[in-house]
Amino acid sequence: MKSLYLLFALLFTISAGAQQHTALPHGTVYGTKPSTISMMPATKLETYMDTRTRINTTIEGKVIKVTKTKGGWFELDAGNGKIINAHFKDYAVTIPADLKGRTVIIEGVAQKQFIADDGQHFAGDTVTGKKQHSVNANPKQSLTFEVSGLMVDK
Repeated sequence: MKSLYLLFALLFTISAGAQQHTALPHGTVYGTKPSTISMMPATKLETYMDTRTRINTTIEGKVIKVTKTKGGWFELDAGNGKIINAHFKDYAVTIPADLKGRTVIIEGVAQKQFIADDGQHFAGDTVTGKKQHSVNANPKQSLTFEVSGLMVDK
């Protein structure tokens, strides 16, 4: 009879532990702590970059979705229906899926997506004829961000 009670107690303990969610309080840091000195909103990043293809910066934005927790792959809202694809520089970083909908501050390298079909014949694209302009680039995902540090803001 004692073993039956022990079995039930063990089952209830395991099921109660599986229902806990990870709390994400303000200030939770993943990777290195980002510097907030020259921070800008993610909606202004593309205009700030102008003609530069890569910059080191800190931005603040809202996470649309976490695509892969291991390696920290997520999408950030860049305004006007645009998306910034972000991932951690260090693959060992694991972020929770509960980050969706939260405002975060991220520091790292922002980079414009390179498309070889812009008439840049020195980029190795020497195709002529029908195949010359058949690249399928998504204009909503023109920026990528390699994150070195993330901090949960709101």
